[in-house]
Amino acid sequence: MTDPTSESTPSAAPKKRRRWPWLVAALLLVLVLAGAGTAWIARQHYIQPGPLAADATLVVERGSGVQAIARQLESAGIVRRHWELLIAARLRESARRLRAGEYAFPAGISLKGALDILESGKTVVRRLTIPEGLTSAQIVELLRAETALSGEIAEVPPDGTLLPETYHFSYGDNRAELLGRMETGMRELLAQAWEKRAPDLPVATAEQAVTLASIVEKETGVAAERPKVAAVFVNRLRLGMRLQSDPTVIYALTEGKGPLDRPLTRADWKLEHPYNTYFIAGLPPGPIANPGAESIRAVLNPDNHEYLYFVADGSGGHAFAETLEEHNRNVAAWRRFQREQGQPAEEVE
Repeated sequence: MTDPTSESTPSAAPKKRRRWPWLVAALLLVLVLAGAGTAWIARQHYIQPGPLAADATLVVERGSGVQAIARQLESAGIVRRHWELLIAARLRESARRLRAGEYAFPAGISLKGALDILESGKTVVRRLTIPEGLTSAQIVELLRAETALSGEIAEVPPDGTLLPETYHFSYGDNRAELLGRMETGMRELLAQAWEKRAPDLPVATAEQAVTLASIVEKETGVAAERPKVAAVFVNRLRLGMRLQSDPTVIYALTEGKGPLDRPLTRADWKLEHPYNTYFIAGLPPGPIANPGAESIRAVLNPDNHEYLYFVADGSGGHAFAETLEEHNRNVAAWRRFQREQGQPAEEVE
């Protein structure tokens, strides 16, 4: 009979050998779980809210590399550490897709969100409003004063060639190019309005229409009055009467360089100057300002009435008259209003 222990010895060795695959598998599982955990943590860090406390804008200059952009975002408090953005940018292969420009970052934006914005190229849209009735020199000064624009303007365009309205631009856009957009806007608007003009107007060209529109623009700031004021000047031109517009006298005195720092006098009306419509008959040689679209349309489609005179009425608008006698009564009412308001009386023709 054999010893029972002789059979148990050989069977124990194989059981020991079978534990190694389990240990290897367990180790691999731990590594996989650790890697997955690290990836999950990294992913959460990538999409979690960032440190930016309030909405902010940032200008990324042309030629900035990913390192410079990352440090810029860290300095601005948009990301916690610049190297985190560097790693994320390289992992998503976006280093070459980051674009220059001015960007808006909302408060708490994530690392992912910051990279999305920088890759999108959707820069901040700025606005520059050009008021109606400015001279071209004044408009050029507005462009030169806008620090978000770049480049120089070599020449001031002639008055009446720029369209006043609100223009959209991005940081770093060229001043001369924006000025070119104003010139294009005026040409296109004038061509469309000229095609739709009323018949038998006393203006022979679109350029003359702009000249008359510039006078209307300076005479009234009330939009609803423009066709009415335009019709007064149209009536005068048809009758061969002088326009007698004070803004043309001011333009003659200042050479279009800016406002006059004093009231007009009767001596000013006698100034011998091609832009003084108290001195010359008909239209002046060119526009005295850059009129807006509504003034141009008003001149090309004026109201139908018989008024030949108008004067301020104290409400911001004007009182209109067909006869000189009626006009004189309106002038007396205007002077009475000025006295009651303690205003110095203006000379009125």
